[in-house]
Amino acid sequence: MIKNLSALDDGPVTVSGWVDTVRDQKKVQFVVLRDESGAVQLVNPRTTDADGVVVADEPASTISTLSQGSFVTVTGELKHDERVKLGGIEVKLDSLTVQSHAIAETPIAADSSLDKRLDWRFLDLRNPKQNLIFRIQTTFLHALRTYWVENDFIEIHTPKLMASASESRAELFEVEYFETKAYLAQSPQFFKQMAQAAGFGKVFEVGPAFRADPSFTSRHSTEFTSVDSEISWIESHEDVMKLHEALIVAGFTAVKEKHGDEVKALFDALVTVPATPFPRIPLAEAKEIVKERGYEVPRDDDDMDPEGERQISAYVAEKFGHEFVFLTDYASSIRPFYHMRHDADAGLTKSYDLIFNGTEISTGAQREHRIDILVEQAKEKGVDPEELGTYLDYFRYGVPSHGGFGMGLARVLMLLLHQASIREVTYLFRGPTRLEP
Repeated sequence: MIKNLSALDDGPVTVSGWVDTVRDQKKVQFVVLRDESGAVQLVNPRTTDADGVVVADEPASTISTLSQGSFVTVTGELKHDERVKLGGIEVKLDSLTVQSHAIAETPIAADSSLDKRLDWRFLDLRNPKQNLIFRIQTTFLHALRTYWVENDFIEIHTPKLMASASESRAELFEVEYFETKAYLAQSPQFFKQMAQAAGFGKVFEVGPAFRADPSFTSRHSTEFTSVDSEISWIESHEDVMKLHEALIVAGFTAVKEKHGDEVKALFDALVTVPATPFPRIPLAEAKEIVKERGYEVPRDDDDMDPEGERQISAYVAEKFGHEFVFLTDYASSIRPFYHMRHDADAGLTKSYDLIFNGTEISTGAQREHRIDILVEQAKEKGVDPEELGTYLDYFRYGVPSHGGFGMGLARVLMLLLHQASIREVTYLFRGPTRLEP
């Protein structure tokens, strides 16, 4: 790999990669070769005859015809030279073999629109900046997984084909399933709760989720990667928030240690490991804070709208120097039937949204585990208990108090790297008008 060349002594090497640039000069040729680990300069002095006329020979003739993106294998002499701007090393060529030619005219450029780049995503992802996004994603998820495993969580893989709606019939994709209909899972919610009834205690899953949401905003997609966790024996949603912030800290610490310098160089962004505990603000209080800042959330909206999220994040950044804030105690009118309500005020739920840099990335809550209350809350929401299938059976045979959260992976990456859209940080984006590539 190119990244390993600098640690080698001067001498013969063989490397492969994509041609990035070619400078075909009269007396010498330069080629910048790039693989997934980095880039290196290749140099090929031109051969001249006694009269100083350039002789057409190899590999000079082949280099002159190279197009950007062609994949080649080269052998030559590695030389350390601090004058070389690209890593302080270069390879003087002995031979060059073209493994795969690229069409001379590339369909995208640095200034191409995002939609055009997504059409040619495999070329777009060759960019070191795009490559870094998915190395960061790998590091972040590995850190979360390490935390879960070291703290005795069990990993589960839940079905994505469901016989009935997981939360409601809104935003569901319906698919043909032999002689009946099935639905693509909006979340693993019901199955995470089944694990609590099964005695798993603590579980996690990283997997796809689907929402038939015709939104074209910068933070919505129809298929996304959901990061989920659920735990038993909790006293309130506070226990879920403590787990959530511990995972965020673990993930951000790993990203900062491994990629912090690259993030600064390529994204001009700083990875900040958040201090714990994260600020916690009841939703009603947050709305008053936002109002005092000059923005009033629409009165007919029990939720915090996007502008309200941005305003409360600005407040938290100013007052606490923090990028995260838990908004707690959401109205039961906008929460699912399975969210537990406060004993003192049934109009409020033991739930939260986690806001990161002005955008909601997650919802968490304590779940209602008492079957009689759960059935009544379902009815209040207009959900027929008969439609819940086997879900209610979980609670008829003894289940501990429990709670958990679901978090959108792409939103975390988007906000961490200060990107304008989750399309930038999703490997292959799916939206209302995009099913390819």
